[in-house]
Amino acid sequence: MQASWLPYKAVTVYPFTPDEAARLTEAAGGRVQIVVCQDREEFRRLLPEADIVYGDVKAPELPLAGRLKWIQAGAAGIDDLDPEVLRSPVPITTYAGAFAPAIAETAIGLILALTRGIAKYYVPQFLNRTMNPVGTPKSDHHTEISGKVMGIAGLGGIGRALARIAHHGFQMRVIGTVRRPPASMPEYVDELRESSWLPEMVPHCDVVVAAAPLTPATERMFNEDIFRRMKRTAIFVALSRGKLFDDLALVRALKEGWIAGAALDVFPVEPAPADHPIFDCPNVVMSAHTSGWSPERQQRVIGLFAENLRRFVAGEPLLNLADKEAGY
Repeated sequence: MQASWLPYKAVTVYPFTPDEAARLTEAAGGRVQIVVCQDREEFRRLLPEADIVYGDVKAPELPLAGRLKWIQAGAAGIDDLDPEVLRSPVPITTYAGAFAPAIAETAIGLILALTRGIAKYYVPQFLNRTMNPVGTPKSDHHTEISGKVMGIAGLGGIGRALARIAHHGFQMRVIGTVRRPPASMPEYVDELRESSWLPEMVPHCDVVVAAAPLTPATERMFNEDIFRRMKRTAIFVALSRGKLFDDLALVRALKEGWIAGAALDVFPVEPAPADHPIFDCPNVVMSAHTSGWSPERQQRVIGLFAENLRRFVAGEPLLNLADKEAGY
């Protein structure tokens, strides 16, 4: 039973530990009770009492949520939420940027696994208990990214984190596209234009990165036309959402040599089906949509939710408020 000194209740099926729940309650000055439900049935039963939901509310559940004042989504985007929830007046906050440090590190790892020949030449040898050099000191079996051009579609949290590493760590020239270019660019970005510049941007890039949010406007933005415009020596990197690219067009690009390789943490269908032709492409490195995972990520997850709980009870603006109309 809700105590009188706890005016707000946050309901979730996310398995916060007791220590994490205590930290969240403390951040809210003891004014929010964190209720971790064992299953969705318990969640629905408690939803009429919820002022806050951590995670998501399904469209059929929305009529139950008469007291709901705020949803803290558990993801960086809102593309997985039901349209009815997005049309509701309930504000939604996201984890945009919270996963970016780990994703950027993974991106660099995947890119280097391709350019330095690690995935194609040396991992297979290691598994066969052999190790011999491939190519010559002057051949393109091993290439560099230092000083080259990275083009990033979507300069949100992921795009900015990767751009910083590319610029400061590898002295790359970073260019990119965003829906609405800001008045001033970050110092680690050399050129930033509207999303429509993508077809003109990619021919100049040695690494092309898909880091945009998934919206109707961005779905399959990386298609046959874009892949054909890329350099034959370029690498395609997919980090935010798999549905940003046409997977079969990408397979053709890889098999027919339109591009040199692909580094993928996301895929249109996850996990990629075992019979998908992407597994027949030797110039691909993949991870299983795990690039944002780390113990440090969890600390940021708890930290951001805790700060938003503090702001909620204090009547202050919430961080990472989603633009429902824009879709992220």
